[in-house]
Amino acid sequence: MPWPRPGTQPWPPVDVRLARTPCPTGRVPSASLPVDGGRRSGPCIPAGGICLLVLSLRPGAGRVQMPNPQLLVLFGSQTGTAQDVSERLGREARRRRLGCRVQALDSYPVVNLINEPLVIFVCATTGQGDPPDNMKNFWRFIFRKNLPTTALCQMEFAVLGLGDSSYTKFNFVAKKLHRRLLQLGGSALLPVCLGDDQHELGPDAAVDPWLRDLWDRVLSLLPPPPDLAEIPPGVPLPSKFTLLFLQEAPSTGSEGQRVAHPSSQEPPSESKPFLAPMISNQRVTGPSHFQDVRLIEFDISGSGISFAAGDVVLIQPSNSAAHVQQFCQVLGLDPDQLFTLQPREPDVSCPTRLPQPCSMRHLVSHYLDIASVPRRSFFELLACLSLHELEREKLLEFSSAQGQEELFEYCNRPRRTILEVLCDFPHTAAAIPPDYLLDLIPAIRPRAFSIASSMLAHPSRLQILVAVVQFQTRLKEPRRGLCSSWLASLDPGQGPVRVPLWVRPGSLAFPETPDTPVIMVGPGTGVAPFRAAIQERVAQGQTRNFLFFGCRWRDQDFYWEAEWQELETRDCLTLVPAFSREQEQKVYVQHRLRELGSLVWELLDRQGAYFYLAGNAKSMPADVSEALMSIFQEDGGLCSPDAAAYLARLQRTQRFQTETWA
Repeated sequence: MPWPRPGTQPWPPVDVRLARTPCPTGRVPSASLPVDGGRRSGPCIPAGGICLLVLSLRPGAGRVQMPNPQLLVLFGSQTGTAQDVSERLGREARRRRLGCRVQALDSYPVVNLINEPLVIFVCATTGQGDPPDNMKNFWRFIFRKNLPTTALCQMEFAVLGLGDSSYTKFNFVAKKLHRRLLQLGGSALLPVCLGDDQHELGPDAAVDPWLRDLWDRVLSLLPPPPDLAEIPPGVPLPSKFTLLFLQEAPSTGSEGQRVAHPSSQEPPSESKPFLAPMISNQRVTGPSHFQDVRLIEFDISGSGISFAAGDVVLIQPSNSAAHVQQFCQVLGLDPDQLFTLQPREPDVSCPTRLPQPCSMRHLVSHYLDIASVPRRSFFELLACLSLHELEREKLLEFSSAQGQEELFEYCNRPRRTILEVLCDFPHTAAAIPPDYLLDLIPAIRPRAFSIASSMLAHPSRLQILVAVVQFQTRLKEPRRGLCSSWLASLDPGQGPVRVPLWVRPGSLAFPETPDTPVIMVGPGTGVAPFRAAIQERVAQGQTRNFLFFGCRWRDQDFYWEAEWQELETRDCLTLVPAFSREQEQKVYVQHRLRELGSLVWELLDRQGAYFYLAGNAKSMPADVSEALMSIFQEDGGLCSPDAAAYLARLQRTQRFQTETWA
């Protein structure tokens, strides 16, 4: 292997463009060949009669010369797809010799938009038409009513949306943002792009042709320098970072996760999470139930964490030790090798979650998402880096527009992971330069869980309800959710367990007035935030709580049954359960709502109740909304248009709130 290993000198920053030309010297270790009009020397690695010349350059080389940034790409991403598309835009801009910045919307100073001439917005839609978490501050700002209608009159823009047409508010965020930018005086380069997860080829079916049109428009506005040719697709761009390997462990400092300390003035955050001791990890579904659901409790004493009902805890998971070992074996990496990370470009910063120095084991365990399903960009870069002719040919096919159907069958449908793909392409995997690991593999994203307890009932404790994700595809190995499986594997009874976490406000806010009734609909693990709310409200003397809870079987997945019953005896709760499988005809929460339609109407219309819904975002929210529409018509006497307007008014005044997840 030509890449640095323990005890060897690291390479300087290099431009690893691969010059594909017949090798004039056969199987000679090195060759000097003309590339881009000059001559460079480097190792010549024969692969099926093709000479792959790795250009080794002087320290500091390898940067693509760009003019000052001219194009700005801003993204709002919940699961990483919008960020991936944005980074693709950044790469395509660099290939066209255009300066480009790529940022999350909430990390960009939004007041600077008035000075931006050309901006591409890439936005996902989450839940029931909600913006992603990392663009919520931007969303609130851009819809301020006092913004002048000429605020963005100097800006050309385009909006690329990513959504799922099976949801009612398909690409709602992108559509609404496009309209708002026009209202503020912006000029649209193109109609809004509506990427659809439900298309057989995924969002790329809409994104690919839209991007072709976009670059035509952009290059007409920002023609590249005439003396710089476009960088071909098969040539890898320089990596974002250089890994400088250390020959021996540093004498000072120690590797470890950046964490929030009890004495810190700042609350825990993603860059500095709190390592919370796990107190208990209890299965709360019956032994014969198809799903493993856990009630997990953490000790947050001294963390500075505080939360209210409706707030969310974010947990940073890790890869399993077995997967880490397998990954290092496939790539020929030493897990104990220490390195420091050095950005190639001045405007790129090192990930705050990685210590300096860092070991390969830490990088793979805590940062690289090797258990995720790879995106098309993974195959594009892997094809550029491949030194094996047959494997490279297949990777190029997967990364092409024509190969997306085959890629879907190979990767997306069976949920094949990055680690499994690398095992399927062993020659390519073994030759991946370590410098490209952070370009090739995305970072592990934190997972959000509704907090299921109140600090008023459980001081210094935080509880979550976790459904362990496991399902079978045509692959032999079951598919497992990274975070839920990792949490389920932790056993505080076998020794101390600490989990990195932090808290952020959720989307649910409960009324503070003592007499306001609250109707909560929470099937399955959707009941978690309502347990926190009920505990908090009861502790504050608010007893007008109505809970519609749905599960399959009373004796298998009726979470907190005893707790609900005890609250009922104290007249602090009205519980309406729906057990879907205990009778021939399935009964869900929407059926129980209709059965008690007169009570629901009375609470909403005459007593000013708030209505809350939490759970799976697929069909349940639409079914509940349909049940409410029926109640408004049958029990409220409204016609269909008035019932729809009534529901919209509840949503607009925050008396109908939802928290849903895919």
